[in-house]
Amino acid sequence: MTLLPLLTLLATAPQPPSPPAYGIELQAASIPMQDGVRLAADLFVPTGGRRGERFPVLLEYLPYRKTEDQADNWSFYSYFVTRGYVVARVDLRGTGNSEGRLVPYEYSEIEQQDGEVLIDWLSKQPFSTGNVGMFGISWGGFNSIHMAMRRPPALKAIIAVDATDDLYQDDVHFMDGILHVDSWEMGQDLRNLVPGAPDFTLDDAYFRDRFDTPPWMLTYKRQQRDGAFWKRTALKERYDAIQVPTFVIGGWYDGYRDSVPRMLQHVKAPVKAMVGPWHHSYPHDGWPKPQMEWRNEAVRWYDQWLKGKDTGILAEPRFAVFVRQSHPPDPKLDEVKGEWRWEDGWPIARIRNQALYPQPNHTLSATPPPLAIHSLRYVPTAGIEAGGPVMWWGDVAPDQTPTDAYSLVYDTEPLAEDLEILGLPLAQLRVSADAPLANWFARLGDVAPDGTVTQVAGAAQNGAHRKSAESPEALTPGETFPLDIEMHFTSWVFPKGHRIRLAVNNAMWPMLWPSRYPMTTTLALGGPEGTRVQLPVVPPGTRPKPTFLPPATDPKPPAFLEAPAAAHDEDDSTVSGYGEISRVERDVATGTTKVIALNGGTSRFPWGTRRYEESITHTLADAHPEAASVAGQYKYTLTLKDRVLVFESNVMFRSDKDNFYYEGFRRLTKDGVLLREKDWKDTIPRDFQ
Repeated sequence: MTLLPLLTLLATAPQPPSPPAYGIELQAASIPMQDGVRLAADLFVPTGGRRGERFPVLLEYLPYRKTEDQADNWSFYSYFVTRGYVVARVDLRGTGNSEGRLVPYEYSEIEQQDGEVLIDWLSKQPFSTGNVGMFGISWGGFNSIHMAMRRPPALKAIIAVDATDDLYQDDVHFMDGILHVDSWEMGQDLRNLVPGAPDFTLDDAYFRDRFDTPPWMLTYKRQQRDGAFWKRTALKERYDAIQVPTFVIGGWYDGYRDSVPRMLQHVKAPVKAMVGPWHHSYPHDGWPKPQMEWRNEAVRWYDQWLKGKDTGILAEPRFAVFVRQSHPPDPKLDEVKGEWRWEDGWPIARIRNQALYPQPNHTLSATPPPLAIHSLRYVPTAGIEAGGPVMWWGDVAPDQTPTDAYSLVYDTEPLAEDLEILGLPLAQLRVSADAPLANWFARLGDVAPDGTVTQVAGAAQNGAHRKSAESPEALTPGETFPLDIEMHFTSWVFPKGHRIRLAVNNAMWPMLWPSRYPMTTTLALGGPEGTRVQLPVVPPGTRPKPTFLPPATDPKPPAFLEAPAAAHDEDDSTVSGYGEISRVERDVATGTTKVIALNGGTSRFPWGTRRYEESITHTLADAHPEAASVAGQYKYTLTLKDRVLVFESNVMFRSDKDNFYYEGFRRLTKDGVLLREKDWKDTIPRDFQ
């Protein structure tokens, strides 16, 4: 790693971040890999500078079809380009407009080897100073972390937004060690099949390298326990692998926020971090509000490490956190009340754990209780509200009262004063089950005086993983044992007059796959190792506050990159890449519940119209928790000037007591005539799931 010495940087007077001083030009590139395959890239290059001027390069490396995003990318990247950075957007091998066989799964060795070649190539171009940074949200944040771990010489700094350091526990395939079937996971199989715009070429290479490749989902669902497959890129296993400056950004309503405190604490390279009130989105257009212009902070970060300018960013505290004030449980919440605060890093020395103990009368207090046992009947269809509208540990969840009705619930008395927490609350349970497998869920709620309950934090634990997620063990029915559930990273101020609630149960369907056995579980209260919850309490006091710029107004793209116009139909339910719960159907006579999630929308491009339709149906009966199922139907309709292409994919994933069953079907038609169809069927033994 070649960086200006830190002492030299600190000895100079801080400078403001690079101002907008350049124009922007889009260039196409075809970048050769070691095996001759060429990856398609859009290069957004500064114009109007000195003859022969060179710039640092920022790389965003994704499977998400750069060409259809060109207009949006022009506007988004302009913030960096006008301030003296080249931005390269590259399609992964076998996706979008890149050549080659589709990569076999997320973050594969093939993807990362290609990434090293990309970084080297970008560092050696005539426009480049030789210094490369990476950035991105979600996939782009993940592979920024992964490439930093591989240490290509030209990579000098990264910014990872909404990403994680632990693929097994945090990613969308097995959340908290429990199988999750994700809207993205099923739908990406179809999105991978669509060839690059605007030509949408359907030749022999397309069918061989894309249409006929196995579904990624089959690979993930065979890896049901932690181990080498997940650890191959898990930073959590080796934090010292990262030696370049790293800026991590998370959101309180995003499922990947836990990595922020872990990376702050354990990465030894220079680290900055920020957590704000957003879901899975960039902070300048994040929801809920307030938004902020994170790209200004990014330019300061890259100026520091890629241009050798002291911007003062190192003299500031390392962690900017938005402290949430209480809000109602409204999935359509527009803005979160709270305030920004600087913290020096993680852990925060002044935070103190406060233990609260469930009592036999279902209150929650600081006094250890007498011995007692509370029993709970397992209701497999419970937990719909706890998973939120897109069914993961993110977004604003609805009122928790319906899920709490099937939980063991413990409330404090109304608070005499405000109480702030910041961190990962820890539920220390003593539990048992009369079945060999069971999952437990612990949630922290804010109970308002009107009885509504806002979810503040929560997490799950696969009981078979109580000792190890790599070497699961069945439960001994009737045996009581300790089970710690570290809830996901949170910030909250419980107001005076509200109550704090601990809720414990055994299901959060359809977010997490149900345990297969009917059962009753118990929770043991009292005694030296009795159930309790540890709250990370922040004492009253003042801290310095950061000042961030409001979101900038991005320029409109040029006419030749006219942005696609959305043409929403009445049945559209457009969300950011995820099916959102549309309705819940309960059959009281059979005890069967169906949860239906929808997603879709129509966009118009210069080359034609693209319509996406997605429908997901989760089905489960309380009497048969072993027999859960999810069916996904996906459809892309491309209406081009000379033809209509329809790509379809149906996925059925179901289980019985012993196995999971996958059935996948693909179809492609041109002007109503079938060109290709293919199906997959597989039986996957349940492995402590």
